[in-house]
Amino acid sequence: MKTDVVVIGAGVIGGAVAFELAKSGRSVVIVDKGSAAGAGSTSASSAIIRFSYSTLDAVLMAWESAPKWENWSDYLGVVDPDGMAKFIRTGYLVYRTQGYSGEAVRKIWEEIGIPHEILSADQLRKKFPALDAGSYWPPKKIDDPAFGDDAVGELSGLYDPLSGFMDDPMLAAHNYVYAAKHHGAETRFKSEVVSIDNDGKRITGVTLLGGEKIEAAIVVNVAGPHASKINRMAGVADEMNIRHRPLRQEVYVAPAPNGFKLEDDAPVVADLDTGIYFRPHPGGTLNLGGTEPACDELHWVEDADDWRQETTVEIWETMMLRLARRMPDFGVPVSPSGIGALYDATDDWVPIYDRSSLDGFFMACGTSGNQFKNAPLAAIFIRLLIEAAEAGKNHDDEPVRYVGPRSGKEINIGSFSRLRQALVTSGTVMG
Repeated sequence: MKTDVVVIGAGVIGGAVAFELAKSGRSVVIVDKGSAAGAGSTSASSAIIRFSYSTLDAVLMAWESAPKWENWSDYLGVVDPDGMAKFIRTGYLVYRTQGYSGEAVRKIWEEIGIPHEILSADQLRKKFPALDAGSYWPPKKIDDPAFGDDAVGELSGLYDPLSGFMDDPMLAAHNYVYAAKHHGAETRFKSEVVSIDNDGKRITGVTLLGGEKIEAAIVVNVAGPHASKINRMAGVADEMNIRHRPLRQEVYVAPAPNGFKLEDDAPVVADLDTGIYFRPHPGGTLNLGGTEPACDELHWVEDADDWRQETTVEIWETMMLRLARRMPDFGVPVSPSGIGALYDATDDWVPIYDRSSLDGFFMACGTSGNQFKNAPLAAIFIRLLIEAAEAGKNHDDEPVRYVGPRSGKEINIGSFSRLRQALVTSGTVMG
């Protein structure tokens, strides 16, 4: 079999890349060892659409991507017969705590013109009465004697009214793949890549488990938690300054208390003061995850095919009790409802959108946890990187740049280079 491009990975970003490349007129084959689009780490995403990142380029990515989520069907140009994911606007609240003031984010928002306001503790309580404004910094494990201590002060909040979430992340990936197929892309599910074929200088294709070869001059690694393995397979891992590897996480669903349901206009909340983020969800529930506070051990995984998917009692109890600190009326459920998931995380929590020294091999890696929202722009970046390479330009020496139509501002794609020095960021899933 022969094609122009092989996209490895059918998650939300893999689907976006396939859609963008197929729409531009290339023949595309999407290969994924899973059984369906979005069935991997995308299915565990909270699918939050927000603009709070530590760097200007990352904020611009989110700001430029947002209209595509808001106008999903128009952007894709098709209606998936299996249903269409929907954007739900909720607004986004960041607690301004000792460990995360949000001031750097606020300054970037000011520069771009993203609407926002600072809420005092009193304003925060009035606008969102289900939420407590106390400061419990730093986040603590539940066996810490100080876990139950009273608040040591009050917090203000940084709030933007335009953020929200996509109601079904796996369906969003399915929509992307359906739209890519509308432009001629083909899918190969339950198919594992075992070799990145090349002649020593450039890509010639991939080999699948079982021996089948797919010839292609371009391969894009969007394999999520398996991406580092694919980069090693291609022989390009050692050239990278930024590492990325699978990180095990747990995400939960819990009953939403009165005052924090969708119909209550509850926002997406980033609460680094207690070490959690959460958002309302249809059906009277909420989604809950962690923000990697210093007191929590990070669970790195060596083999993305060998890890525990079941939740753990200790992490569940910690998350639920942290949430109860922030929402006094939250009734801790008697049993966990959630899943274990794998992120593909980089050293600085900034993704890699880049070429490689192997001609024709491109990567969108380290994206899990905080890049769902940026899939539309990530796909454009990969297309631009491919086009630049075909035109004989060296992105490593002269980074490709993209001017966002919404902001009119330039994004330096080189800021997502595999060769960069680690950036100063929040050091968490916040990016």
